[in-house]
Amino acid sequence: MSLSILVPLLPLATVFLVLIGGPATQHGRAKLGVVPMAMAFLGAIATLGVVAAHGSADLRFYEPASVGRLALPLGFRIDRLSAVMMVLIAGVGAVIYRYSVGYLYQDRDFRRFLALIGFTTFVLLSMVSSANLLMLFVCWQLLSYLLYLLAHNLSHAATLDGAFRTFTLLRVGDAAFLAGIVLAHSLYGTLEFDELFLRAAEAPGALALAPGLELSGPTVVTLLLFVGAMSKSAQFPLHIWLPRSLYAPTPVHALLHAGIINAGGFLLNRLAPLYGLSSTTLHVAFVIGSLTAILGAAMMLAQNDIKKTLGFSTIGQMGYMIMECGLGAFSLAIFHLIAHGLFKATVFLNCGNVIHKARHEPVLPRVARPSEETELSRLAWATGFVTTLLLPLVILLVAHGILHIPIRDSQGAVIFLFFSWVTSSQAILTLTRLRAVASWKVSAAMLATLLLVVFTYLFAAESFTAFLYPDPTELASYFHAAALPTPLFDALVATTTLLIVLGWVYLYARSHGRTVRVPAWAERGQAHLYVLFLNRLYLDEIYAKLGLAVARAMTCLDRRSWGRTG
Repeated sequence: MSLSILVPLLPLATVFLVLIGGPATQHGRAKLGVVPMAMAFLGAIATLGVVAAHGSADLRFYEPASVGRLALPLGFRIDRLSAVMMVLIAGVGAVIYRYSVGYLYQDRDFRRFLALIGFTTFVLLSMVSSANLLMLFVCWQLLSYLLYLLAHNLSHAATLDGAFRTFTLLRVGDAAFLAGIVLAHSLYGTLEFDELFLRAAEAPGALALAPGLELSGPTVVTLLLFVGAMSKSAQFPLHIWLPRSLYAPTPVHALLHAGIINAGGFLLNRLAPLYGLSSTTLHVAFVIGSLTAILGAAMMLAQNDIKKTLGFSTIGQMGYMIMECGLGAFSLAIFHLIAHGLFKATVFLNCGNVIHKARHEPVLPRVARPSEETELSRLAWATGFVTTLLLPLVILLVAHGILHIPIRDSQGAVIFLFFSWVTSSQAILTLTRLRAVASWKVSAAMLATLLLVVFTYLFAAESFTAFLYPDPTELASYFHAAALPTPLFDALVATTTLLIVLGWVYLYARSHGRTVRVPAWAERGQAHLYVLFLNRLYLDEIYAKLGLAVARAMTCLDRRSWGRTG
C-alpha cells in the first residue's frame, strides 16, 4: 500500500534517463525511458484497485516540512478521485511519451521535449494526489510554466508569441487562485482539505465587498479559485491562449488536451464540499460553462484548420465539463473528462499523419447533389422523430424508478438527463446525412445510437457517481445547492425541447425539397455570425488593444511619479 507513493515519482526517472549521457546514446536511453512511465501506469491501476477495495478510506502519505517558522505541508493524499485521475494521466502520459520517441527522433530538441513530457507527467500526478491546497497550488503553478516551455519550437516567432500569451493569461488565473488560498487561510486558518471543508461548513463567515453588498466566505473563496480553473481549462473569456498554442508539435497537444486542460474539472471536484456551500459560484460555473460550450462549438464549425478545429472542440468540451460541475454533477464532469481525454489524445496523435497525408494527397470534399437529400424513407424519418420526442417522456416518467438519484427533487439531475437526450438527438440528427442506404439500416443505426448514448449516461450517473461520491446525502446536497430558479429552469427545458423539434422540422422540410423561408435580416446575420466566429469573436484584437491601453496608462503613471520625485 505504501508503494503507491512511487507512482507520481516514477516519471522523474524518465527525466534522468533522457538527460544523462551524451547524444550518441540518446535514442536508446529515450526508449528505455518508457519503462518508468509504464511502471507508473501499472502502479496507478494497482492503487485504484487498493482504494476501491478499501471503500471510502483514504491512503495518506503525509509529512509536513518546516523551513524556520514557515510550515510547508508537502505530502500525498490518494483517495478515489486521485486514483482515477492517476490512471488517466499515467496511461496517457506513457502512450504520448512512447509515440514521441519515434515522432521527434530527428528533432534537435529531442531530449528537452521528452524530458518535459516526463516532468509534466510527474507534476500532474503530484497535483491530483496533493495532500492540501498549498501543494496543489505549487503544482498548479508549475503547470503554467510548463505550458510555456512545451511550446518547443523556440525559433518560430508565432510559437513564441502564442507561448507568451499563454503564460500571460494563465498568470491572471494563478493570481486569483493565490488570492483565494490566502483568503481561505485567513478565514479558516488551514489549507488541509478535510479541515478546510469542516470549518467552512461550521463557520462560513462573510465579507463586505461594498456598502450593502455582502458575500459569504465560501462564495468569495470559490469564485477566486474558479477564476484559476477558468484560465487553466480555457473557459470564456480566458480561452484565447489555447488556439494560440497550436503551433507546437502534435504530441504536445495530446498531452495538453488529455491532461493539463482537465485541471479545472479536477480542482472543482477536489473542492466539491467547499463549492457545495455556495450556490452563487455554482450558478456562475453553470453560466460560464454553458457559454463556453456554445461559443466553442460555434467557433469550431467556422475554422478551416484541423488543429484549430480540434482546439475549439476541446474548449467546447471543457465548457460542458464546467457546466456539469455547475449543475452539482461533479462526478459526471470527471467521467466526461476521462472520455474526452482519451478521445482527444488519440485524435491529436494522429493529427500529424492526417496533415502529412493531406499535403501529399489533396482530396476535395464531395458536394452532395440535391436529389440525394430525399433518399431517406418515411420509416427512417419516423424512427428518428419518434425516438427523439419520446425520450423526454421516458426521462420524466420512468427514469425516477430506475436510477437511485432524486430526479423529482433535483433540477440538476433533470438537466443532466435532458443533456443525454440532447446528445443522443444530435447524434441521430447527424445520422440523417447518411445517403443511399436502406431505410431499415438507417433506423437501426438511429436506435443503436440512442441506446448507446443513453446507457452510457446511465452508467455514468449510476456507477461512476456511486464510486466517487458514495454518500447519497452529500450528493443530494450538491444538486440542491446547484438548483436554478424555477422560471429559469423551466425556460431551459422548454427552449431545449423546442430547438430539437425545430431541428427535425427544418431537416425534414429541406430533405423533401421544400423551401424554408428565412427573413432577410436573419440571412445577413448568419453571414455576419460566420465571419465573427471565423475570427474567434475578435477577442485577440480586443485583448491586444486593451494591453496597449494598460501599458500606456502605466507609462503615464510612471512618468508622473518620476516627475514628482524629481
